[in-house]
Amino acid sequence: MDLVKRTIHMDQVKCSANAQMTIEDDINITDSRPDVYQLVTEQGNVDVEEMRAVEDHVRIKGTLKFQVLYISDEEIHRPACMEGSLPFEEQVYLNGVSSSDSVTVRAMLEDLSVGMINSRKLSVQALVDLNLSVEKVEEIEAAVGIDGEETVEMKTAPLQALDLVIAKKDIFRVRQDLELPGGMPNVFHLLWQTCSLKEMSCRAQDEKLALEGEISLFILYEGEGEERPDVWYEASVPVRGAVECQGMREGMLENIRFGIGHQELEVKADADGEERKISLDLVLDLDMKLYEEIRVETISDLYGVDREIEAVRQPGCCKQLLTKNTGKTKVSGRFSVGTGLPKMQQICGSFGEIQMGAVEPCPEGLKLTGAISVRALYTTQDPDLPFYCLKDSLPFSYIMEVPQARQDCRYEIEPALEQLTISMLDSEEADGKAMLSFQGMVCEVHEEPMVTSVNVSDLDPEKLSALPGIVAYIVKDGDSLWSIGKKYYVPVARMKEMNDLTSEEVKAGDKILVVKGWN
Repeated sequence: MDLVKRTIHMDQVKCSANAQMTIEDDINITDSRPDVYQLVTEQGNVDVEEMRAVEDHVRIKGTLKFQVLYISDEEIHRPACMEGSLPFEEQVYLNGVSSSDSVTVRAMLEDLSVGMINSRKLSVQALVDLNLSVEKVEEIEAAVGIDGEETVEMKTAPLQALDLVIAKKDIFRVRQDLELPGGMPNVFHLLWQTCSLKEMSCRAQDEKLALEGEISLFILYEGEGEERPDVWYEASVPVRGAVECQGMREGMLENIRFGIGHQELEVKADADGEERKISLDLVLDLDMKLYEEIRVETISDLYGVDREIEAVRQPGCCKQLLTKNTGKTKVSGRFSVGTGLPKMQQICGSFGEIQMGAVEPCPEGLKLTGAISVRALYTTQDPDLPFYCLKDSLPFSYIMEVPQARQDCRYEIEPALEQLTISMLDSEEADGKAMLSFQGMVCEVHEEPMVTSVNVSDLDPEKLSALPGIVAYIVKDGDSLWSIGKKYYVPVARMKEMNDLTSEEVKAGDKILVVKGWN
């Protein structure tokens, strides 16, 4: 006799660790760039290029890439930009990792600070958060039936689980040409650019994943003409399309992480030969997991009628979905220009990055805290310092409703900055408003004994002869038709028929007639 089994794939975290590292060095201004008069702002990203696991450690190599916007020390003070990179190598302790494991590393730039040593040298300091994890897929074999000729009584119980169907990484390429509005000058030189991803949505379809979202683009450029005006331009680039994915079916549960990978921004000539076309070529990195929520009837117990059948059990874990939802919250605050800093004339663009803090279970679900790191680039009335940047933060706190959330629940939360608006109140104060969204998938893991095999043997003649052929059984506390039938090797359906029972429910004191071999 064999068990018929249903395979359930469950992703588990074998080991994980969080670490921080500092990257710092002094950088010389490249010869092609003018001297520095005043720093304005900076931005950067961390690229992990190589990782190698050894026993209980992971060696990580990568590069910090950064851009610095500054005011040049020339006859006319103009904005200028310098790009640079700092390589890094770090060894992180990860208990339980082995050389054969595939390690996922997420590197997030927590803080970037650039200081001016002199007009040709800058100091760069960065604080990087490293999240390391090793995931494995465990195959759970759930017994759902029996293949054999033996007469077997079988009891089942419902099992709900998340079955991991697809786990892969992919990319989606975004190409978009933007034309400058008619009132703006041609581009002479591109000075500064930022590209950020707003909320992305996706939906599983047959053999593909449909994507929809938006990319926010900001550029600062030097325009053509005798006065060489400094001009800024903002645009929203739609993201719409699909990623082919074999085996995907409509209705699957998506858990997708998005990130901006390689990006290029190029100024091209339009149909009239004028430098007015902004060409964006960007790659979205996708870390994809697709699940199916299944419900199966699994064998919880069984016994033989004409043979001795014993169930062999082992502990098994199953992942169950508590909730998959999206929540939004509004955040607001006021910012002031610091003492001695140039006053605001006009805000050019506002930028924000989400710094997630703690995620803690609470009676209502999960409490999410953190802050939005905000920068607002503005023009000033000072000809020596035409641009400056206001930097501050907007703290947030949000409760994501999760039914039956427990301390040991497992969650994956992806935040997104949908909107950010910084408005001037006066030359020294600004008002900030933001809309945050959170996509959350919250699960819990249950461990329970699962039937993995059966031992079949002939009935013990002595044990069988000791059992009476007919019994007037008085039900005791804790008894059930199942336990009575198992004790006397009698099918449950036979006892129901013999006693004219319409259900399997019995209570203490009931009298049940048990007849061995009654047909």
